[in-house]
Amino acid sequence: MFFFFVGGLEQQSRQVLQSGVGRCIACGSRADLVEYDKVLKLFFVPVWRWPGKQPLMHCDNCNLFFPQSFSAPPPPPSLPEHMKKECQFCARQVEPGFRFCPFCGSSL
Repeated sequence: MFFFFVGGLEQQSRQVLQSGVGRCIACGSRADLVEYDKVLKLFFVPVWRWPGKQPLMHCDNCNLFFPQSFSAPPPPPSLPEHMKKECQFCARQVEPGFRFCPFCGSSL
């Protein structure tokens, strides 16, 4: 007789405490401070759930949970309109002192 276990333990956000307070350490997207539950699943069906000990940061883009102390700082404020420079090939904003686009490599 062959038996295998299909299940696992995962984290699911229960409640958003603060929205957009940090950045994801993996993908750089906005991250929210959330209360979360740990969920035991058996054959992809939740069987047991219990609350996490402390709030964590959660990225909706890559679904990563990480401690608040590891959160990347929010993006710097944008430059004034007269100082902005845009790449003519990829249309992304580039800092005014750059001679080449850091995204596509074309000459500015």
